[in-house]
Amino acid sequence: MKISIDDKIKKLISAFQLPPVLGFGTVMAPIMISVDYEKGNWNKAEVIPYGPLSLYPTCKALHYAQEIFEGLKAYKVNGEGPYIFRPEENAKRFNISATRMAMPSMNENQFIDLCEQFALLCAPLIPLNSGESLYIRPFMFATEESLGIKPSEKYKFLIIGSPSGAYVTGDSMSCLIEREYVRASPGGTGFAKTGGNYARSILSSIKAKDLGLNQSLWLDSKNRRFIEELSGMNFFAMIKGVIHTPSLSDTILKGITRDCTLEIAKKEGIKIHEGPIDIEQLIKDIKTGDCSELFACGTAAIITPIAKLCEENAISYTPKYPDAPTGLKLRKILLDIQEGKTNDPFRWRKKLIS
Repeated sequence: MKISIDDKIKKLISAFQLPPVLGFGTVMAPIMISVDYEKGNWNKAEVIPYGPLSLYPTCKALHYAQEIFEGLKAYKVNGEGPYIFRPEENAKRFNISATRMAMPSMNENQFIDLCEQFALLCAPLIPLNSGESLYIRPFMFATEESLGIKPSEKYKFLIIGSPSGAYVTGDSMSCLIEREYVRASPGGTGFAKTGGNYARSILSSIKAKDLGLNQSLWLDSKNRRFIEELSGMNFFAMIKGVIHTPSLSDTILKGITRDCTLEIAKKEGIKIHEGPIDIEQLIKDIKTGDCSELFACGTAAIITPIAKLCEENAISYTPKYPDAPTGLKLRKILLDIQEGKTNDPFRWRKKLIS
């Protein structure tokens, strides 16, 4: 489905200039794609200028948090591309989230097509340095004007984008072991990509920041013992030469980068174990040297070393290799595939053609 654009949109794109410092998610593309849902159907997609939205104070998303989103990237390095990476997985996860939040699904092909068209329109805005990308954020929220607690009958789907640099600045990060609060509980929405999951993590993030740390590491809600994930990333530990990561459940987001990391590791001949990771046993393994490295992954962060885990009382646990050489090796392989620098044996990357 080709979306027509007028001269105003073309001028917005041609006039856009990348600033010298990008940051992550702070510089916004000057356009967005908008599609409304009403009376049981999706309307025609439009390309409109990026700008404020007009909503009624009774908009259901503002009161009952019917909202979901996705995140994916487009790359254009050394003049090659633009490439988009595994949008079909984002489309599947978007609809899984929609089902859990009692929201309408979107045809997966339409979702992919809209993301690809957005990337093509914004191709001149994609930064060209390795590690940089156009971060694409499709999202949907309830727009019905009513205070009744029921599923909305109207929704808005938008795609916005941000030419971005690295999500985590520096070579590694340090994480707070969160023992007070929980991110998700069985039967809840932990596996859905909905804003409420992230809202629950913010108070702990403030605590981590006050301690000079980057992220919170979440434990299970029942025992406060088994590692689940970071606030925005999946977790890995290298123990006795084997990559360990928590097995997926309804409290853990099914990360697309997580899946890539595991597939690349398998291809590299690295053993993998998906299962429970007891935080106390992990601490023992770090102290004895059995746990040699820690790292995390996500769409924004790619794969990032975890230099240490910390308690609120300032006690910290540093693995033998805080720079996570295995994690960085996997990161390079993944980034080379994403940016078109090497062959893609998994067929994850797609070159977009206008």
